[in-house]
Parts: sequence; C-alpha cells; structure tokens
Amino acid sequence: MSDIQARGYAHADKLVSTDWLAAHLNDASVRIVESNEDPLLYPSGHIPGAVQVDWVTDLNDPVRRDYLDRAGFEALASRIGITSETTVVFYGDKSNWWATYALWVFQLFGHTNTRILDGGRLKWTQESRPLTREVPSYPATQYSAPDRDDSTIRAFRDQVLAHQKAGKPLVDVRSPAEFSGEKTHMPEYPQEGVLRGGHIPGAKSVPWARAANPEDGTFKSADDLRAIYEGEKGLKSSDDIVAYCRIGERSSHTWFVLTYLLGYPNVRNYDGSWTEWGNSVGVPIEKGT
Repeated sequence: MSDIQARGYAHADKLVSTDWLAAHLNDASVRIVESNEDPLLYPSGHIPGAVQVDWVTDLNDPVRRDYLDRAGFEALASRIGITSETTVVFYGDKSNWWATYALWVFQLFGHTNTRILDGGRLKWTQESRPLTREVPSYPATQYSAPDRDDSTIRAFRDQVLAHQKAGKPLVDVRSPAEFSGEKTHMPEYPQEGVLRGGHIPGAKSVPWARAANPEDGTFKSADDLRAIYEGEKGLKSSDDIVAYCRIGERSSHTWFVLTYLLGYPNVRNYDGSWTEWGNSVGVPIEKGT
C-alpha cells in the first residue's frame, strides 16, 4: 500500500505521488499542468513535459468577472494537447493552492480525469527531482467540451445568501485576520479589493492551509482532516456546504479536500467570495471571531 492510500482518503486516486509522476513523465496518456500564484516560477524551471496554465490569462474571461466559456476551454484544451481521455495532473506552488483551482475550473467543463501531485512544486524540488526550462510543444487536439456546468460545484451570491439564511454550513478558509475583519486580504499582501472586512454570518473559520503539512505541502491524513472539519467544526458528510475565501482560489483547495479526500458529496465553491460579498449592497456581514 502506498503512503497516499494509507492515509484513508475517500478518493485516494485523486492524488499521485512524486514517485508515480516521475515514472510517468513520458506517458502520452498523461498531461502535467503547472499552475502557480507566481507566474515566474514556471519559466524559471518546471517538471519536464509540464505545460503552464495561468489562472488569469488562461482560466478567466478577460472582460467579465467569470471563467472562460465553452469555446475558450476547448481552445485551451486543444492548445495543451489533451483529449477528454487524458489524465491531467496538476501541481504548483503554495501547497497546490492554484493547482486545485485549475482542477476545479476543468471540472466545470466535465473534465474529471484529473489528479493533484501531492506536495506540488515544494515536494518535487525538495527531493531534487529534475526541472527544465524547455517549454514543450504538443500536437493540437480537437477537444469537444460540454457547456460549463455551474450548478453542482459552484455557488453564486444569491444562492449563498439563501444558504446563509437557511443556516446551512459555510466554511471561510481565509486567514483569521481576514475572518475577523482586521484585514481585507492576507496579512502579507496589499489590503485591496473590498470595502468591508469581516465574514458571512454563521461561517466557520478553517484556514485552507490547515489541510496541508507545512514542511512539504502534502495533504494531511483523512483522520487529521476529520479532526479539523468534523471534530472541531462539527461538519458531516451529509451537509450541504459552501466554501469561500477572497476570490475563490483558496476555497478551491478546501473544496478539493472535502470533496475528494473526505468524500463529501455536496460541496460548492463560492468563487465570488469576499471581493463580491464585501462589496455588495444588502448582504449581512459579521466582524470578530
């Protein structure tokens, strides 16, 4: 039994180890995708064969506050040379914070044959595994995607308002200072993008990074995750849960943890998150812990 399988996850197959990826670098049925907060990391050195998917230029509409449409996703998938059968392995910086965001967007378009490299860039480089600056080129494919499905894993403001009024579980994955309203962004970042600080009333504070081991970026075991989300916060697998952060990227990490590692079937990511909620007219907020 591998280390990942031994951790007791509901869907251990959604993670791959660095050993597994090293053995599949030349596997034509696998496409490795790097997605980072820092856009300079990929050109400075990346896993051989990996393509870059930039969260701003590749995944978001350049004008509307929304994701790319079906045609845009088909063009992206074709450019990186994948088909609907390709296993896409995502990895990146920040304990795979942006890798899970990219995976979540791919799932909006029905591409569920996806994995996360456990530990991401950090673990790969800690193990002195190979990096390259060579940008690969793959033959373009004719990818056909379904229309984007925003109904099952994505939540919108009015849905979140109804969710909050009904007293259903909300998980705020931002830092404690953002949750309390002391900050409007992570403490080490510019305080921008929102007029009001605080959190959605009734939300439970579980900073996203608690799900990862800080020394190597790997995910904590299922028992450790249940101790956090169930033991401390009282969540259960039958709950209808909405996770949010500031713009939806950190909450995609928590969405991945709850959905695939703990097996919760009904978790949605509110990607409008605090930049929308904190700037909206007529929605309630709370301050403090």
